[in-house]
Amino acid sequence: MTRQKDKSRTVFFCTDCGFESPKWMGFCPSPSCGSGQPLVESNARAKGSSHSPWMAASSVGFQELSELDSNDGQRIELPCRELNRALGGGIVPGSVVLLAGEPGVGKSTLLLQVARYLSEAGQTVVYVAGEESPQQIKLRSERLGFSGRGVLLLSETDVDEVINRLEERQPSLAIFDSIQTMYCPDVASAPGTVGQVREAGLRLMRWSKARNVPVILAGHLTKDGAVAGPRTLEHMVDVVLSL
Repeated sequence: MTRQKDKSRTVFFCTDCGFESPKWMGFCPSPSCGSGQPLVESNARAKGSSHSPWMAASSVGFQELSELDSNDGQRIELPCRELNRALGGGIVPGSVVLLAGEPGVGKSTLLLQVARYLSEAGQTVVYVAGEESPQQIKLRSERLGFSGRGVLLLSETDVDEVINRLEERQPSLAIFDSIQTMYCPDVASAPGTVGQVREAGLRLMRWSKARNVPVILAGHLTKDGAVAGPRTLEHMVDVVLSL
């Protein structure tokens, strides 16, 4: 009887710059990093372990820059003037925005207001609730005087399942509250860990770019004021907003 070889492998990487090593070596050796934090151990995803039908359909060939029209992707204006200013005039289609802040600072309330504005403009918004129940979000919408029409709630934390549902609806905006609750089934670590947050963020970014649909990720701040999870998440997204 032969024993099947485990396809997963352990890697160690820096939470600041994303440097990855197959073996533990203490602190990050990258000269451009200078992080004082030790490398973090995580299980790497097996090559080719993740596959979804949308990934094959999203592949595009080369496009000459001169042939692209900058007016094809009009920014989506939001109800808050200050938020629009911080985003350069609104959300760019296909962009990924990380909204970070301490627990209770008002991230979920702001995101629901954004969802309300777009839904009242006749657009479909998917609100992926990983932390709160639909009843809790409904209570918040009632406090805001919003019925919730046009906002589709999805209580799911499996990233692959969420993407499949997004493929069915093709919304104008997808909101994830929060990224720390999302997980990838083929990554052998708990939700919220460095490996899970990094892989979940990467898959959502790929989908957003492939479908030209903006995504807003709510993220928690640690006691030190840094976004919980790997710093590479901040490097992957297009915009980082801190409340």
